[in-house]
Amino acid sequence: MRLIIDCDPGNGVPGANVDDGLALALALAVKPQLQLELISIVAGNTPREVGFAVATDLLAQSGYQVPVALGAARALSEPPEPWRAHLDRPIADPKLAALWRDLPAPSQANAPTPDAAIAIGELICRHPGEITLAAIGPLTNVAHAMQLYPQMAQAVKEIVIMGGVFNVDGYIKDTNFGLDPEAARLVLNSGATITLAPLDVTTQTMLTQADLATLTQPDTPLCRYLRATTQPWIDYSRHTRRLPGCWIHDALVIAWLLEPQLVTTEMFHVDVALEGALTRGSSRRWRPGGLRLTVGMPPPQGKPVRIMQQVDNTRLLALIGATLARG
Repeated sequence: MRLIIDCDPGNGVPGANVDDGLALALALAVKPQLQLELISIVAGNTPREVGFAVATDLLAQSGYQVPVALGAARALSEPPEPWRAHLDRPIADPKLAALWRDLPAPSQANAPTPDAAIAIGELICRHPGEITLAAIGPLTNVAHAMQLYPQMAQAVKEIVIMGGVFNVDGYIKDTNFGLDPEAARLVLNSGATITLAPLDVTTQTMLTQADLATLTQPDTPLCRYLRATTQPWIDYSRHTRRLPGCWIHDALVIAWLLEPQLVTTEMFHVDVALEGALTRGSSRRWRPGGLRLTVGMPPPQGKPVRIMQQVDNTRLLALIGATLARG
């Protein structure tokens, strides 16, 4: 499977999620089953320059070579300042900040060319039906690519997206769709073949410190990197979210590509709200042929989306462990 991963990694960054890094590690570890041909960076979990530094640091420390392209610094329309103020805020508790004390920050690297949207669009359109796109950050880069290359929606083999939330207590919207609602709507309505991993299924995942120790037992550079950068985030998640470990949202996307039987799926139409201070960026779903309950949202232009429903976390962790051992 030929693969592009569009992401916003945060490994080694205090307070930033590390699930992108685990997703990248899985894709790197299964060559040649997956051929990761491009990593593109979008502003989201981290600013784009930070995400680029994380991705290049991961590759340098693990010994893999994959082109990395720098993408969008901000959303199509959504003002970036409120989101950045929330996502980039310093950790107030010194004890929590100290979790990253012994972990060097990813070093800044020179930005590459071409632009991520161009790299994504050209690679997919030059090889129609061959490239799968895993979009595990805000969909800004993907939307830009579709605007530049209108044929991309038909040329891509499949787009697997981590984003959206439908029925999770405490969540009106997720970060990926909330950061760029216009991009999410554009991609979901593009007519591309899409599979969606919403928070409803990714919050069924769980990685504890004991799990991490088991999964990263192989003494490889990749496992050493994952262990060092994931341990602080698990402890941070335990203290701030009162969880036994951390969710591994983005890793589920790559795991599903490796073993679709891990997850049950159903087909729905999906759209994203663009109006309302609270509802903007929230997602809605309804079955093909069913009644749409949301007033004011236009009818979908795209085809139904395959949505992940249930995941077996024990099987998921076993797959991750086996994959990292191969790598």
